[in-house]
Amino acid sequence: MDLVEVLPDRLHMFRFPIGQAYLWQDGEALTLIDAGNIGSAAEIEGAIRSLGLRPGRLERIVLTHCHRDHIGAAGELAARWGAPVLAHRLDAPVIRGERPVPEPVLRDWELPLWEKGMTVPEAPPTPVDREVEDGEELGFGDGAYAVHAPGHTDGSIGIHLPRHGVLFTGDCVAAVGPVMLGVFNVDHGRALASFHRLAALAPSVACFGHGDPLTADTASVLARAAAGTPAA
Repeated sequence: MDLVEVLPDRLHMFRFPIGQAYLWQDGEALTLIDAGNIGSAAEIEGAIRSLGLRPGRLERIVLTHCHRDHIGAAGELAARWGAPVLAHRLDAPVIRGERPVPEPVLRDWELPLWEKGMTVPEAPPTPVDREVEDGEELGFGDGAYAVHAPGHTDGSIGIHLPRHGVLFTGDCVAAVGPVMLGVFNVDHGRALASFHRLAALAPSVACFGHGDPLTADTASVLARAAAGTPAA
């Protein structure tokens, strides 16, 4: 796992072989956005300690959606440190194991990527302590708000910290190469509408589920990418 500083003393990225998670700091109080795969807990804890912080100050784990490379270690970390898990109401039953993971509508060029993604171990059922809705304040970052961004999954969310100009897009947007609509969507049209909604927030920093964070000319890059994405 690679540890990448995004904003000094505020935001770091944990980059795994597939996917990534983020750590937000409010002083010593910590929020984890997504949680890597099922084997990531020890690496995440080690990275937190390497920053001079304590895993015991983990106050919440916010999941952007229900896929295995984002929720895998959430249950273990939550049980160990007492951090509540937050997710959108529509993805919470999937995360808990009460409903199956929704099948994406794959395009031909996505099939090799999908096969690679399926090498990530399946995530165990994970308790969700708080089901959130669009616009709900999440308790960190001087005001962090859930932005419902369906299409990748029904309950995908972005997380917007307007006072810091930071946006976490989950897998609605990706930056593996050019900034683009994320892959493996259950509904392309809704995913594209969500891309436009997130881009309209005009952040100065965008953090993706896959790909390096965008920290320069961010609002313009997102707007151009959203506008240039075909509707079908």
